[in-house]
Amino acid sequence: MASITLRAATADDVGTLLGLIRGLAIYEKKPDAVVATEADLLRHGFGAVPRFETLIAFVDGKPAGFALYFPNFSTWTGKPGLYLEDIFVEEWARKLGVGRRLMARLAAIVLERDWGRFDFSVLHWNPARDFYHRLGIEHLEEWLPYRANDAALKRLAAEDRR
Repeated sequence: MASITLRAATADDVGTLLGLIRGLAIYEKKPDAVVATEADLLRHGFGAVPRFETLIAFVDGKPAGFALYFPNFSTWTGKPGLYLEDIFVEEWARKLGVGRRLMARLAAIVLERDWGRFDFSVLHWNPARDFYHRLGIEHLEEWLPYRANDAALKRLAAEDRR
C-alpha cells in the first residue's frame, strides 16, 4: 500500500513545483504554454507578499502532485473563499487517492480558516470532472468563465489613460 503525504510547499520546492506545473501543461495538451520560471514562483509564492499557497503530495516520498490556490472573496457571504487555480496528479500516481487527499485537505483549509466556499474551474474535456462529481462537488452551469489576457488587457487598460 502506497504512503501518501501532503505538505505545504516551501521556497526550496520551486523546482519540484515547476516540474509538476509542466506536467500539468502536458496533460492539458499545452506543453509549451508554461512561461513561469522558478524565480517567478519564488517571488510570487514565497516573497514578502505571497500571492498563492501550494500543497505538494508525495507517494512513498516521491513528488506525485500539487494543488495551487489563493483566496478570493464573496460579496454575498462577506467571507474569503479558496480558489483552486490548479490541481494535478502525475499519471503514475493516479487512482492511489492522491487527488482525493488534496481535495480533502483544501476543504479542511476552507473550514479551518472560516472561509465561505471553495471554487475552481475544469476544462470541459477533463475526465476528472467525474471525480469531482463523485466528491459531491457541483458544476455551476449558469456561470461561464471569462479571461482577459495580453491584447485584451492592453486594449482595455488604454481606455484608463483617456
